[in-house]
Amino acid sequence: MTFPRSDTLTDKVVVITGSTRGIGRSIAEACGAAGARIMVSSRTDASVAETIEAFTTRNIECSGKVADVSSADDVAQLRDTAIETYGRIDAWVNNAGISLGYQYFDDLSAEDVERIVSINISGTMHGCRLLIPYFTEHGGILLNMSGRGFRGESTPFTAAYASTKAAVSSLTKSLAAENAHAPISIHALVPGMVETDFYTDIRISPRLERSKNNWRYALDAFGVSLEEVGTKTVEVLAQDPGRITGKTYSLLTIGKTMRGIVKMMWHRSRGNLVSEV
Repeated sequence: MTFPRSDTLTDKVVVITGSTRGIGRSIAEACGAAGARIMVSSRTDASVAETIEAFTTRNIECSGKVADVSSADDVAQLRDTAIETYGRIDAWVNNAGISLGYQYFDDLSAEDVERIVSINISGTMHGCRLLIPYFTEHGGILLNMSGRGFRGESTPFTAAYASTKAAVSSLTKSLAAENAHAPISIHALVPGMVETDFYTDIRISPRLERSKNNWRYALDAFGVSLEEVGTKTVEVLAQDPGRITGKTYSLLTIGKTMRGIVKMMWHRSRGNLVSEV
């Protein structure tokens, strides 16, 4: 994908966790195309190095650091490295997250539950806790990636993931209220259903095997492109810090939702959808 060049974020320093593939990478690329200096991160040296090389060859100023967001020390080192490299941070995106596919909750292992909580919730909390004092002093934008279940609605077969995203949305609103006096904006972004490598080898409970292809039709009906996510993120990060705070931006608009519902009804009428239970 190629984002159009602009000066929307010229010279701003943006750090994105989990940004060597999928949504995080598209955000990093969009911010770089908008003039920002980028700090990418991932859990492996190889993916960080590959991303830096790819962005640099496209004249995006980029550096990176290995970081596991479930470790508060790793997140602190990522923050410190960005400041040492660029002299400051203007925006931080808590993007790193995992889903674990479509499964009955009781099919998850204890390790699965601990992993999704430590990355999706603890990882986001680490980023917020470590960046709020810095942004309170210097000004900045803190963006948390939310997702399905952010309103607290029922989301069968993605209960663990959705509960973490409800927590992220609650956290965002609470922190924005706590810091309403400061030159900091704290927002959440709900990208919607985006086709990434998450769907390449998706985990499905054995009891849901017969409906394993339903996601393809849902993606056709409700899908959001990586370009849309990147463009919206740039728009949010370009705000004046502190002017607006505590908002949840969703790319699954009312119009897109209504069109998606109609398309899903069409798929069902054609016999494409299989009952999940």
